[in-house]
Amino acid sequence: MTPGEDSGTRVLGLIDEHLDSIRAQLTDEQYQLLLTRLRALADTPPDDSRAVRRAFQAVRLCLVPLPFGHPVREALDSVRLVATAPVSRPVVLRTRDLLARLTAEPPRPPDTAAVIAAVERRLLRTPALSAAEVRGRYRGSAPPPELIRLADPDLGDRYPEFQFRPGGGAPYEVVLEVNRVLLADADPWGAADWWLSGNAWLGGGPPVALLGTLPDRDLVGAAVALVEGD
Repeated sequence: MTPGEDSGTRVLGLIDEHLDSIRAQLTDEQYQLLLTRLRALADTPPDDSRAVRRAFQAVRLCLVPLPFGHPVREALDSVRLVATAPVSRPVVLRTRDLLARLTAEPPRPPDTAAVIAAVERRLLRTPALSAAEVRGRYRGSAPPPELIRLADPDLGDRYPEFQFRPGGGAPYEVVLEVNRVLLADADPWGAADWWLSGNAWLGGGPPVALLGTLPDRDLVGAAVALVEGD
């Protein structure tokens, strides 16, 4: 890193530098979601460090599908080796500068809501339990806050079924641990997308397919590798 540059601004600089290759490696939906998350980061109050960390984490989640060897992926992999966290104001200002060159207009185009809605519709198609079914498993008590809870506009709150052991069992401990790392209580959609989308760090398939086959520490490690250093 150059003097005065932190891990966050370094990653954003590399996104700017390699945007064409990023576009070529991502699907249309993945690329549009990346732009949407960048706009959300640009709109985050620059002095709210916690909000900036979460918004920057959402950007990094969008870059997970990039292949090993890509300069941006290499930068993401190295962020966890950096002792200092990204500085909020430079990250937001760098993002705004990036978007200004990409769009030649202020961020937040009219299709932002449509992009997010398309991602949410995809995630809601995964098998899920209703809020009543989950409460039944806890005998009326509140379920753990680490569980991913998605708000379906037609069916109410839905809990993706992959979080639970088969046959009406309790949640997988590793799922709860990963969800804590991914801040699923604050960003359930981002956490669900991590579990259900392809992940190059784990061989290209979705992490959900590895439950019960990959050691728990490897699943947790993949999540920590993404967010550590934020």
